[in-house]
Amino acid sequence: MPSAAPRSVDLINRLHNTERDKNRARNETTSKLSNYAIPEQRQSQSYKLPQRPHMKTRTIAVVNSSGRQAASFIRVASAVGYNVRAQLRNLDGIVANEISSLPRVTVFVGELSSPNPKTNNINTELITELFEGAQLAFINTTFWGNEVAIGKYLADAAKKAGVQHYIYSSMPDHSRHNPKWPELPLWSAKFKIESYIRSIGLPATFVYTGIYNNNFTSLPYPLFCMELQEDGSFIWQAPFHPNVKLPWLDAEHDVGPAVLQLIKDGVRKWSGQRIALAYEMLTPLEACQLFSRGVGRPVTYRRGSIEIKVSIPKGYREQLAALESLFNIKNEGKEKQPPYFGSFELEKSCPQEALALWEGFRGLEEYAREVFPLEEAANGLVWMNEGNDDGYEDDGDEDDVLAMGKRKEEEWLA
Repeated sequence: MPSAAPRSVDLINRLHNTERDKNRARNETTSKLSNYAIPEQRQSQSYKLPQRPHMKTRTIAVVNSSGRQAASFIRVASAVGYNVRAQLRNLDGIVANEISSLPRVTVFVGELSSPNPKTNNINTELITELFEGAQLAFINTTFWGNEVAIGKYLADAAKKAGVQHYIYSSMPDHSRHNPKWPELPLWSAKFKIESYIRSIGLPATFVYTGIYNNNFTSLPYPLFCMELQEDGSFIWQAPFHPNVKLPWLDAEHDVGPAVLQLIKDGVRKWSGQRIALAYEMLTPLEACQLFSRGVGRPVTYRRGSIEIKVSIPKGYREQLAALESLFNIKNEGKEKQPPYFGSFELEKSCPQEALALWEGFRGLEEYAREVFPLEEAANGLVWMNEGNDDGYEDDGDEDDVLAMGKRKEEEWLA
């Protein structure tokens, strides 16, 4: 009696060939329809989420989707049944691969900027296509390209497409609150975009995010470097007053659920309002105490100048210089310190307003205990392994580890 194995192998090969042909046909159709769109890829091959009865699924447009804020939001929006149209600069990296594989997510790969001077160096084709069929949007612009021009065009395109609720991740221009305070260029650009959104009458809500817990690293990045000492302790050096409270947020864990609640509440409740997303108000000394409890090692805060030891984008370098001027280390009095959000009133709303949107936040101590060691390991660091005297894993690519680690540039401040 002949073996059944050859038939099984033949059947598997035919199934693989059929699936390959289907994928090829799907990709060819996609390329004819769009230069940018990559439709949801995996759900049709496994389990497809059911539609809710008598409910039309709404569609959300998102940009810079590999950034911490956008990725956090896309994860929860996709999980609860929204369709997402997500722009990515490229498909490199773990986050980009994750986002592109989520159910109900259509990815648009391309830069928001363009070398074409006729379109004011804006990728107008991609942006217009991104908003097609979208009723909602969560937009966090970055300094890649002309941020203000891109931000204005995004708002115009959303209004033209009939977006009903536009949630923009903004930040303050401190010079508007006090002429003695310098503006922070990356933040003032966002404020210019916010002002434009208001001027065109786009129904919008503006979220202001606190300091990311996720910014901390023992790699020599400026401002939030937890510098590993020979005795295994950490030192954090920054220009912030040690006894003035700052707003804190775990961007990857908490932005998504909070923004989703804004969408569920609706534009009527939140139109035109600024929301401070910060779940803890901690002084640098308090932050270090919580971080120390989390990692189980001493963590010391030292007020001082921002040290730049690695190559960083020009825009970020200018931001750090302005921030150091704003939080002048020569101003020793607590009363001379500016509020992080520019407005004392907005800062007083922390953390109550954020907690009203989402109560299940991840605090700094929990982050330091459960997530920080994992992010450090992903960056090639091994200090958390007992008995290892070297804080770095020698993988033969030292320049890459010291310059950027495994963190992609588009994730900075996003």
